[in-house]
Amino acid sequence: MTAAPHPRRFTRSEYYAMGEAGILGPEERTELLNGEIIVMPPIGPSHADGVWKAGHTLDRRLGDRCVARGQNPIVLDDESEPQPDIALVRFREGGYAQAHPTAADVLLVIEVADNTLRFDRKRKLPRYAAAGIPEAWLMNLPADRIAVHRDPTPTGYRTMTVVPCGGSLAALAFPDESFSAASLLP
Repeated sequence: MTAAPHPRRFTRSEYYAMGEAGILGPEERTELLNGEIIVMPPIGPSHADGVWKAGHTLDRRLGDRCVARGQNPIVLDDESEPQPDIALVRFREGGYAQAHPTAADVLLVIEVADNTLRFDRKRKLPRYAAAGIPEAWLMNLPADRIAVHRDPTPTGYRTMTVVPCGGSLAALAFPDESFSAASLLP
């Protein structure tokens, strides 16, 4: 009996081996998600400014309470190592030089979305929820608002609240720190 055609999924170790072998070039922006190697589009000015502004604001206010990592990998499982635009992770003595943060280390992920809005909403956020990351913010640049996703389940986040540019929000991990959406959006 022969098997039906199916996609070939990759593990994190195979993904890294491809990078070491030069199959994936250092200039390529790729992420591993559900065993698929995803080629990410170039970062435009609005997206870059959104990542900088939100990261700078969060780091300035929360810097001693967590680590704000910008566009660096987090490990969800053996087939997923995305690079969220911002991940607030637990402070670890010695940092993360020996291993990337795992889902258990992540307090909040933030995706800054303009041309990646659909991909972030349909593919990345459900993976973050399935990995148990308690909260994800989707900064919708075209709509000038932030969607706050909470209550992770294996298939996605159970609740979503939209915060307009004039509103405010606080991370579950830091309920005492309120941020205006305008201080995060470009």
